[in-house]
Amino acid sequence: METFRGLRLAAGSCFRLCQRGAFSGVRPTRNYDLKRISGFCTKPQESPKAPSHPHSHRVPLHKPTNWERKILIWSGRFKKEDEIPDFISFEMLDAAKNKVRVKMSYIMIALTVAGCILMITEGKKAAKRNESLTSLNLQKKARLREEAAMKDKTE
Repeated sequence: METFRGLRLAAGSCFRLCQRGAFSGVRPTRNYDLKRISGFCTKPQESPKAPSHPHSHRVPLHKPTNWERKILIWSGRFKKEDEIPDFISFEMLDAAKNKVRVKMSYIMIALTVAGCILMITEGKKAAKRNESLTSLNLQKKARLREEAAMKDKTE
């Protein structure tokens, strides 16, 4: 029990030292140009060369094709084709494509439901006329037998 208490005290004191910054040379820091490493002074590192183009942080742009312009209009991002800029970001194009995909899926769902309702009504009308697949199949087989019998008589 005594050793466990000693370990707890040692861990606590180590934790407090870390909080106070006693191990600042060991602790990872955010900037890489450290002025002091292990207690020794070092020369500050030279700043990296400036990028060749001033806007290196900008998002790469994309020139939309005619089809992509139509997608941007269908998605509601722009009202007219004249409003679409010459270059757009890939994020804008992806968002427009996703919006068109969702609209198309809604249209397909609506068409599927409409088709199901149409088939149900047509099936009920056929049932009222006493038409079924079995009766249609029997009529077709009877007609084929008659045609085969007529063919045998003529030969």
